[in-house]
Amino acid sequence: MAQEVPAGTLRKVGGSRPARRGCGSTPSGFTLDDVIQTGVDNPGHPYIMTVGCVAGDEESYDVFKDLFDPIIEDRHGGYKPSDEHKTDLNPDNLQVRRGAAGDGHRLPAALSTLDGDLAGRAYALKSMTEAEQQQLIDDHFLFDKPVSPLLLASGMARDWPDARGIWHNDSKTFLVWVNEEDHLRVISMQKGGGMKEVFTRFCNGLTQIETLFKSKNYEFMWNPHLGYILTCPSNLGTGLRAGVHIKLPHLGKHEKFSEVLKRLRLQKRGTGGVDTAAVGGVFDVSNADRLGFSEVELVQMVVDGVKLLIQMEQRLEQGQAIDDLVPAQK
Repeated sequence: MAQEVPAGTLRKVGGSRPARRGCGSTPSGFTLDDVIQTGVDNPGHPYIMTVGCVAGDEESYDVFKDLFDPIIEDRHGGYKPSDEHKTDLNPDNLQVRRGAAGDGHRLPAALSTLDGDLAGRAYALKSMTEAEQQQLIDDHFLFDKPVSPLLLASGMARDWPDARGIWHNDSKTFLVWVNEEDHLRVISMQKGGGMKEVFTRFCNGLTQIETLFKSKNYEFMWNPHLGYILTCPSNLGTGLRAGVHIKLPHLGKHEKFSEVLKRLRLQKRGTGGVDTAAVGGVFDVSNADRLGFSEVELVQMVVDGVKLLIQMEQRLEQGQAIDDLVPAQK
């Protein structure tokens, strides 16, 4: 299981530039053509719902507000332009059993100051051997070169592998990917069912990283309406994906599986990533929402939902019906 913030962006404190709504481009030169390029090139995806547009910078969401607002509202369950996002990174509120780049700031060097159980080291992608890269990819610790048409159309592979890398703690339970899809992805992961332990490490690590960057006059881009600012509108808000690998050989083939996931506000994909299908009945199940719910609420949805999915799988394994277990829409 893992919790991750796919990414946001760092801004130098006091350095945000005002956007001019209605102009043909943002101050950095990002145009409407750039915004919709991935959707024009890729009008559909076999496994996931896509939004077909990306933001090139923080100002994109204001300059192209008339385009982004209805997309955000549709993707995030009716989230209105007047709504405000909420955040909660207190793991004590969980009942169980983020992105960055900044004006030449050297992220791996900054991360090297983390200590305790977060102490680790950084690796530059361009200095790794192919064998080292492949081993880390196979272990789900490192991202591969972008090959998805969605990512290629967005320019994610530009200048590969320059300025890409990975940082992880010594136990490989806390990782930071630098310049993968966005500029920073923070990941807490481990085997087993200790979701609260994973989430606690995630919250503590993210808080330390934010404190570290603020001490150097940088901060994550965030605003009261959109939460953390990310490249893809689907990740706005918390940017949090809490994923669990779970084997559902019976439920995975059931006609009501997709509807059950939708009602639980969950989504599925293969364990190999966004472009993969399940193998051997093993799915990566995670929260479908990012915006409008706090981090604790999203993880709680996954915890409660996975518990129900396991109950349904056990029923089907015994040849019993699951109709009475199908939940109402959350």
